[in-house]
Amino acid sequence: MSLDPVRRPSLSSEVIARLRHRIASGEWPVGARVPTEPELMEQLEVARGTLREAVRALAHAGLLEVRQGDGTYVRATNELSGAVKRLYGDSGQEHLLEVRQALDVQAARLAAVRADDAALDALADALTRRAAAWDANDFEQWVAADWDFHAGVAEATGNPLLNELYRNLAAPLRASMAAFWDSPGFAGAAPAGHEDLLAALRAHDPAEAARQAGANITETLAWHTNGPT
Repeated sequence: MSLDPVRRPSLSSEVIARLRHRIASGEWPVGARVPTEPELMEQLEVARGTLREAVRALAHAGLLEVRQGDGTYVRATNELSGAVKRLYGDSGQEHLLEVRQALDVQAARLAAVRADDAALDALADALTRRAAAWDANDFEQWVAADWDFHAGVAEATGNPLLNELYRNLAAPLRASMAAFWDSPGFAGAAPAGHEDLLAALRAHDPAEAARQAGANITETLAWHTNGPT
């Protein structure tokens, strides 16, 4: 059986690759407006049709957002992040928490075995900042510290795939936390699922770490469904 001849990639594929590189490298950060169509056509030396085909492909992948009459903006740094943002907008917080439950529990279990002292100290620092932000009623710092803790647990697993999957939850997770901040009775500095999880990690107890991580998400799900109990 003969093989099909190898063909040069299409011009639009090359344009897609160049635009994706600018996004992934941070040259065009998330939220930035990309250069205008005439500017890109001049820079890349391509026709309008080729450029529009590339932009449509990246918009479909979730990396770009075309706003009619305004311009084209960077929506995500990679296809996975773009898909997460798009799906979160359609699904909502309950589905996000269900996915987090699977990732958080496994991350805690692995981190209890693999986390070194430097990683554990960084988690402790995040919790100190989290408590201080809660006491100061500083929402932005509280969200940042809480995210640093959970993302730090994922990184401490030493599993690059799990870590990458978790980090792509950053934007929807931060957005979802706003719903809890002003809720009456919400205990944003409670030790359960955080300080208690860190204690299990320091004790290198995978079962207890997984239990703490699971309980944290279960409680949050219950709060989302039923409100304070």
